[in-house]
Amino acid sequence: MRAKRASQDPPAPIPRMVKCPQCGKSVPWTPESRYRPFCSQRCKMIDLGAWASEAYRVPAVEKDDDETSSDGGDHLPD
Repeated sequence: MRAKRASQDPPAPIPRMVKCPQCGKSVPWTPESRYRPFCSQRCKMIDLGAWASEAYRVPAVEKDDDETSSDGGDHLPD
């Protein structure tokens, strides 16, 4: 008969570490990391302020006139 082994919890997985986009500090990527991907509320608010003041911008892709006229779908007949 085998002796029963005491139940052991499996070791906790090592959390993935990411860098705070604002200051570069290492932050564990876990549900307990309240401000992820930021390290703190301060870094989160600095980033939000940058978006609000339009310091960050999403690049726009402008279409050339040739692209819109070659497809023929957006023009009215003459």
